[in-house]
Amino acid sequence: MVVFDKPKSLTDVPMHYCPGCTHGIVHRLVAEAIDELGIEGDTIGIAPVGCSVMAYDYFTCDMIEAAHGRAPAVATGVKRADPKKIVFTYQGDGDLASIGMAETVHAAARNENITIIFINNAIYGMTGGQMAPTTLPGQVTQTSPYGRDVKACGYPIKVCEMLSQLDGATYIQRVAVNNIKNIKDAKKAILKAFKNQVENKGFSLIEVVSSCPTNWGMTPKAALEWVESNMIPYYPLGVYKDTTAKEETK
Repeated sequence: MVVFDKPKSLTDVPMHYCPGCTHGIVHRLVAEAIDELGIEGDTIGIAPVGCSVMAYDYFTCDMIEAAHGRAPAVATGVKRADPKKIVFTYQGDGDLASIGMAETVHAAARNENITIIFINNAIYGMTGGQMAPTTLPGQVTQTSPYGRDVKACGYPIKVCEMLSQLDGATYIQRVAVNNIKNIKDAKKAILKAFKNQVENKGFSLIEVVSSCPTNWGMTPKAALEWVESNMIPYYPLGVYKDTTAKEETK
C-alpha cells in the first residue's frame, strides 16, 4: 500500500535548493493542490528571479520565466489572453516585495484572477544574503552586519497587512511551513487560493513564512526554530482578507 507518493505535478528533476530550505515543501504543496483540482493541463506557472528562478524545472505544467519582479504583470497578460487557464506566480520577498511591489499592488487592486505564492524568508537568498524588504529589525545580513537599523533602512514591509487594505483583493493569508501543523494549514490555504481562481473569484495571495539556513548561518533545525521564535511573532499567521467567507457560510 502506498502511504505517500510524489505529486504528479512535480517532475523528477533533483531540486537545487540548499539543505533545509523550505522551498521544496512549498513546491510540493503547490503541486498537490494542482493535482487535487485536476488542473495540471490548464495551469501556467510564472517563475521569478531569485532562489526559485528554476522553478520551471520542477513543475510539469507549462511555465514562463519573468523578468525580476514582473511575474504578476506576466501572469495578468497570460490570464487576460486566455481566461480559461489557471495562472500562478511563485515569488520570493526580494522579487515580490522590492522590485516587483508595484506589479503586486496593482494586480491586487485590479483583483486580477490569478494566484500568487509568496515566499518570505527575510533575506535575499540567491545573491548571497543581503538585507531584504522583509528583513527583521536588528537582523544581521551581509548588508546589515550590525543588524537592520530601522532609522536608516525603515521597517520591514508586511505584505499581507498592506494588500488586505485594498478593495480589489479577494483572499490574503499568511502561513508557515516550520512544523507539521503549519504545513497542513499552508496546504489548505494554497488549495483555496487555486480553487478561488478556478471559480473566478479573483486575486489570491498566500505568503509563506520560510527559512533560509544557509544565509542565516544556521542548521536547518535551528532555522525552523528561529522562524517560530522570531519571524512568526513579527509576521503573525492567519487570514488577512477573505471576501469569499460570507459566500461559503450561506
